[in-house]
Amino acid sequence: MMKVKERYSKILEWFEANMPQAQSELNYSNPFELLVAVILSAQCTDKRVNMVTPSLFAAYPTAEAMAQASAADVFSFIHSVSYPNAKAEHLAAMARKLVSDYNGQVPCDEEQLISLPGVGRKTAHVVMAVIWNQPTMAVDTHIFRISERLGLTTNSKSVLATERQLTKYIPAELIPKAHHWLLLHGRYVCTARKPHCERCGIRDFCRFYTK
Repeated sequence: MMKVKERYSKILEWFEANMPQAQSELNYSNPFELLVAVILSAQCTDKRVNMVTPSLFAAYPTAEAMAQASAADVFSFIHSVSYPNAKAEHLAAMARKLVSDYNGQVPCDEEQLISLPGVGRKTAHVVMAVIWNQPTMAVDTHIFRISERLGLTTNSKSVLATERQLTKYIPAELIPKAHHWLLLHGRYVCTARKPHCERCGIRDFCRFYTK
C-alpha cells in the first residue's frame, strides 16, 4: 500500500511535468478584478463569471468607481450569476470598505481580506495565492472531493481539515500551483458523478482507482 508521502510526491511530480503553467480560469487584469471575480464565482462556474465581468469592469474599473454604485446598480450587471442579490450587496459594500479602509487597494493580508464583505477564507486564499504567490491553499468542492478520492486526505470532515492536510504535505512553493492542479483535475477529469479514470494521468497513484 502506498504511503501518504509517496502518494503526494508522485502526484505532484506528474502535475509539475504535465501542467507546469496551471492558472486561474477567471479573467482579470488586476487584483481588484480578481477579487470581484472570485466573489462572483462562489457556487457559480468560471465560464458564467467571465461572461458578466467584461461589462461590469467596463462600468466599474476600480474600487472607487464601484464604491459609488448601489447594490441595484451592480445587480443589473451580474443578475445571471448564482445568488446575484447577495453578491451585488457584497460587491458594493466591499468596494466601499476597500476605499475607506485600504485606499482602494486590495490588501495582501488574510485578516484584512476577510474583513471585506463577501470575502471568506477560501476567497482570501485564492487572491493571496494568485496575486502574491503566497502558500495559501483554497479548498473548494472539487479539491475537497478529489483529495479524499486520490488519498491525499483520509476521512476529512471539513474543508479546513483538508486544507491543513494538503499544506502539511505540499511544499510551500508549490501550493499556489497545486491549488489549480487539483481544482482543474476535479473540474475536468476527476468529476463528481463519474470520474474519467480512463484518461487520468495519476490513476496509478489514486486510492480510488487502485481499489
